[in-house]
Amino acid sequence: QVQPVESGGGLVQAGGSLRLSCAASGRPFSGAAMGWFRQASGKEREFVASISWSGTNTNYIDSVKGRFTISRDNAKNTVYLQLNSLKPEDTAVYYCNAVLQRSAIGMWGQGTQVTVSS
Repeated sequence: QVQPVESGGGLVQAGGSLRLSCAASGRPFSGAAMGWFRQASGKEREFVASISWSGTNTNYIDSVKGRFTISRDNAKNTVYLQLNSLKPEDTAVYYCNAVLQRSAIGMWGQGTQVTVSS
């Protein structure tokens, strides 16, 4: 099965920004809604945001609303997550996946580490 490939993470100070990218093609990613998830050390992986195939519908958890923006470029088979006004509590490994509602339905990739220093 195909795995997504996440990139763009890094170390940033609180208040800073990052742009994450996720390259994913083939089943189940093609034609699917896509989502971003994150897993902080010692915690369960959680849903962060999702976007419909057309890009017209987006969904966010309350803690990132107004700070994070999900988008996609279907011609490039790529989904993005713009992270602004980062907080130390955003520190986690970020993953993307195809989603149904807020549940992942594909294989997980390696993720990309986001570390926010205070």
